[in-house]
Amino acid sequence: MKTTTSSPSRPRRLRYAVPAVALSASLALAACGSDSGSGDGGGGDGGSGGAPAADVLDKATGVTTVSFWHAMDGTNAEALDKLVADFNAANTGKIEVKSTYAGKYDDVITKYKAAIQSKSTPDVIQIYDIGSRFMIDAKQTIPMQAFIDRDKLDVSDLQPNIAGYYSIDDKLNSMPFNTSMPVLYYNKTLFKEAGLDPENPPQDLAAIRAAAEKLSKKGGGPADYGFGAAIYGWLLEQFIATDGKEYCDQGNGRDGKATKVLFDQPEAVEVVKWWQTMVKDGLAANTGRDTKAAQAAFKSGQAAITLESTGQLGGFSKAAKEGGWELGAANYPHIKAGTEGGPIIGGASLWINSANHEDVQQEAAWRFVKFAADKKSQAEWHIGTGYFPISKGALNEPADVEYRKANPLFDVAVKQLEGTKLSKATQGCLLGVMPQARKASEDGLEAALNGTDAQEAMTKAAESLSGQISQYNSSVE
Repeated sequence: MKTTTSSPSRPRRLRYAVPAVALSASLALAACGSDSGSGDGGGGDGGSGGAPAADVLDKATGVTTVSFWHAMDGTNAEALDKLVADFNAANTGKIEVKSTYAGKYDDVITKYKAAIQSKSTPDVIQIYDIGSRFMIDAKQTIPMQAFIDRDKLDVSDLQPNIAGYYSIDDKLNSMPFNTSMPVLYYNKTLFKEAGLDPENPPQDLAAIRAAAEKLSKKGGGPADYGFGAAIYGWLLEQFIATDGKEYCDQGNGRDGKATKVLFDQPEAVEVVKWWQTMVKDGLAANTGRDTKAAQAAFKSGQAAITLESTGQLGGFSKAAKEGGWELGAANYPHIKAGTEGGPIIGGASLWINSANHEDVQQEAAWRFVKFAADKKSQAEWHIGTGYFPISKGALNEPADVEYRKANPLFDVAVKQLEGTKLSKATQGCLLGVMPQARKASEDGLEAALNGTDAQEAMTKAAESLSGQISQYNSSVE
C-alpha cells in the first residue's frame, strides 16, 4: 500500500478568514435552532442533548440512512469509500451510510453553518481540529461522551494525546478520525556531504542553526539553504507546545473561553527572531506562505531541513527515491534543549448531530462512528492514507505492522506521540476564532521575516485579534 500526499493529511490553513460577525450570527442561529434533548450529556459545555436509548435502532423497521459529510479527496476519499462500504455491507438491511464530499475543510464548516440555519445538517460531519470550539458552542451535536457513558464503553484503546485534543475535563466531544503530527524532515545525503552525522539530526533551534551553517551554500555547504519551511501558523503553535507553553489563556481555552492569544510571549518571539535571523544570514529559505513551495524546495534539495506533517512522508519518500537521496525524519524540535513538552496533533474528528435528527439516526450514526474508530478500521485507514491511527491496538494489527516495516520512518511519529505527556499545552488551544488566530500569527511571522522587529510584529498580530475574540465570546455567552 502507498501513502498519500494529498493535502488534507495535514491541518489545512484557511485561505481566507470568516468574519467574526458571520461567526456570531451563525452561533446565535445555532443556539436558537437547537431543539433536541436536555442536558449536556458530558463533553464539557458542548452538545445540545444526551444520547438516545441504546435499543432505539433495534426496534426500528427498514433501513436507517445516515448522511455523512466529509472533506477527503483523492486517495483519502478512496480509503474512506471502502470504509463506508465495509460498514454498509456489515449492516445490510439495517443501516446505510451515504457519504458526501463537501469540499475542503473550510468549505465544510461554511456549508455546515448554512445547514444549521436551514435545519438540514448531516447526521455525521467531519470537522477539522481548529473548528472544535465552534462546534461545541453551536450546540448542535451530542458529545461522544454521552454515548460512551451510556454504553459503559471502554475507550482506553484511544491514543490519549489524540483523544485529549477533542476533550474537555476528560470528556470527549467528538471522535478523532484522521490525525497527523508534525516532524522534522532532513536530507541524510546532504548531511553526509556537509560532514554532519546523518543519524544525529538537530533537535532544537541552536542545533538547527549549527547544522544549517554547514549545509548552506553561504558556508560552503552542499545545499542552497540549510533550512526552509512555510510561513505556517501551525508550526509556531508546535514550538510553543514543545516548550510546554500555552497558545491562549484560560488553560488553552479549556478552563474557560479564551480571551486572548499568547503567541507574542517571549518563547514564541524567540522562535520568530531565530527564523528571522536565519533568513537574514542566508541560512534559511523564505518561501512565503505557500506550503507547496516549501515542500518543493526540500524535495529538490534546495533546503536540507524542513518542518512538515506526517502526511508528507509519502511525497517526500517518493521524491527521495526518484532523486537518489536518503530521507531522514526526527521528532519536532524544541526551542531549547532539555525542555519538556511535545507537539499538538492535527487533522479532523467526527461529530454526531442531534438538532432536528431522529433518535434512530443518531444511534445509527454512533454505530458508524464506533466502526470507524475500531482498531481494524483504523489500521486499514492508516495503511490506505498514511494518517496516524487513533487506536493503539491498530498498531498491533498484522497488516499495520507490515506497513510500518515497509515505512520505518513512520515509527518516528509513533514514538513521538507515545513520548508526549498529555497537558493543556499539548492538547492545543480551543478558540472560537482559531482560524483567524492562525492567520494572524502568519501575518506577524511574515512581517518579521520581511524586516519588522519580531516582538513588534507578534504583539501587533496578537492585538489584532482582541476585538474578534471578544465579539465571538459575547455571542455565545
